[in-house]
Amino acid sequence: MRQSILLPVVAASLALACAARPALAQTATGTVQVNGSVANRCLFVSGDVVLDLGELALVSGDTATLGRLDPAKLTSRSATLNGWCNGVSANIAVEAFPILNTSFTETAPSGFERRIDYVATATAAPSGGAVSAGDTTLTSGGGVASTTGIFSSDIVVSFADAATPSGGRLIAGSYSGSVVVTLSPTT
Repeated sequence: MRQSILLPVVAASLALACAARPALAQTATGTVQVNGSVANRCLFVSGDVVLDLGELALVSGDTATLGRLDPAKLTSRSATLNGWCNGVSANIAVEAFPILNTSFTETAPSGFERRIDYVATATAAPSGGAVSAGDTTLTSGGGVASTTGIFSSDIVVSFADAATPSGGRLIAGSYSGSVVVTLSPTT
């Protein structure tokens, strides 16, 4: 009978000895893959500016030039927008629209004008150096776009070559025109 008691005691002792020993460590890893994207985009921080030129006609000087366009009113001015593009192949483009008399919309009588033409140029400042795009009001449609790439800067719109179609005197009234600067990501 001693044998049948001894076997359970030995088995219990072995079980206690094994339980007191630390288990072998196991390491397991898992991975969380994180993905996302950023769209290729361009935005204006400040994209609308009003440039008030005041009186557009010459009011002093040679009597032969009185009432005609004072080109310095436009060519001495600039406007500043601010924008950015985050893509390496972004473009800037300009479309200039003539300054037209909005009060007098008929055909101007001989010797008078209701239209002012000009050249507009927009210049951005990416880190690689200034990039410009321009357009003239003498041809319809926008000018040729220029590649800016990634940038965040002021965009200075300057004016040149202000003139009326035949050099006549300006018809009284309100005048309005615009320059549209477009920033666009390309694929």
